[in-house]
Amino acid sequence: MSNPVSDVGNRPDGAAPRIAVTAVFVVHGLLFASWTAHIPHVKQSLGLDDGTLGFALLGAPVGSVAAMWLAAMLLPRFGSRRIVQVALCGYCAAGPLVGLTGTLPALFGALVLWGAFQGALDVAMNTQAIAIERKSRRPLMSGLHGGWSIGAFTGAGIGALAVGAGIALTPQLLILGSVALLGAGLLSTRLLPDHRSGSSSEPSPSAPSSETETPSTKPESGGGRSRWSTGMFTLAVIAFASMLCEGAAANWASVYLSDSLGATGAVPGLAYAGFALAMVAVRLSGNRLLARFRPDRLLPVLALVATVGFTTALLLDRPLAAILGFGCLGLGLASVVPAVFSAAGRLPGMHPGTAVATVSAFGWAAFVIGPPIIGHLAALTSLPTALALLPVLTGFVALGSWFAPGLKNRQRQNDQPLQAAGTP
Repeated sequence: MSNPVSDVGNRPDGAAPRIAVTAVFVVHGLLFASWTAHIPHVKQSLGLDDGTLGFALLGAPVGSVAAMWLAAMLLPRFGSRRIVQVALCGYCAAGPLVGLTGTLPALFGALVLWGAFQGALDVAMNTQAIAIERKSRRPLMSGLHGGWSIGAFTGAGIGALAVGAGIALTPQLLILGSVALLGAGLLSTRLLPDHRSGSSSEPSPSAPSSETETPSTKPESGGGRSRWSTGMFTLAVIAFASMLCEGAAANWASVYLSDSLGATGAVPGLAYAGFALAMVAVRLSGNRLLARFRPDRLLPVLALVATVGFTTALLLDRPLAAILGFGCLGLGLASVVPAVFSAAGRLPGMHPGTAVATVSAFGWAAFVIGPPIIGHLAALTSLPTALALLPVLTGFVALGSWFAPGLKNRQRQNDQPLQAAGTP
């Protein structure tokens, strides 16, 4: 009987690294989403109210953002493949600890630890994806994020089924983590090797594959350019605006339909479902779109669809219009983060891991603070008025992505070997 991992490694045209990093993206989304259905049970078993639960849930993003900054320092030295493998092991092992906690501080601490491995894995797998994009010389990031979304959908479904079957969080995550580690962990050996600073014996994974082209032999460094260059700052702010909208949609879509529009039954839940399904559809087709259109032309058009569609939905003030409006919002934002991550990894003079960590940390921070911002604005005015902030932000995404220097070039930059920036 053939070895599946060996068979993957023997696939032509460098398919093995793409399959391996896709598996990591799917696992990343699957494991964390699978615990969301257990949150009400955890709240009840620990005797938490809404406020203390909200504090506990902050543990995961706090750990993630801290780990992203740490990963930014470690990636130039150790490389994305090694950090993916270490973070994947920690991510699969730390999850079951969340279900073993019996107090609020323990739950917060377990989520900080789990979130730290999640954040480190997020940065490392996106950095590896940038290297594979360069090796294959075609856009891949949107499809990989589509795989993450599919993993998250699957994980949420598994969690719901487990709750219905009376399976507790810890055994669920033990089983899922073991299967994920066995599959994605073995495949991770097929990720691209890393060309670390000071090493000249190992070819860069992003170097040109043609025998007539010669890769650069310049020594690598992680600090050729300031992290806060104009190009980096622009990409980080675009990611911030996009993910603030994502966080707000995730937390307020159903509340808007039920409280402001009077929708009942399953209808309120359709708003975020429409948003999420639109994101998956666009991300799965995003590789082809980004291969055909430059990001600085595609992203503004999609963001304008979100701006016009969501503004129209707020003005019409009807449940069906709101569902379609959130669908337009998902369509307009779906390709932003994948394109911005790819563009950050192409910035000259900066290690891709440092660039991705910076953009990702901005995005995570926005995802966390977005819902409270909408809540405070709603308390001061009304929820429909507060949600009017979202089309303002998508309008900024349209304008910013049109002028962002890092988004001006499509995949031609991926054909170039890294100079001072190093490779992941």
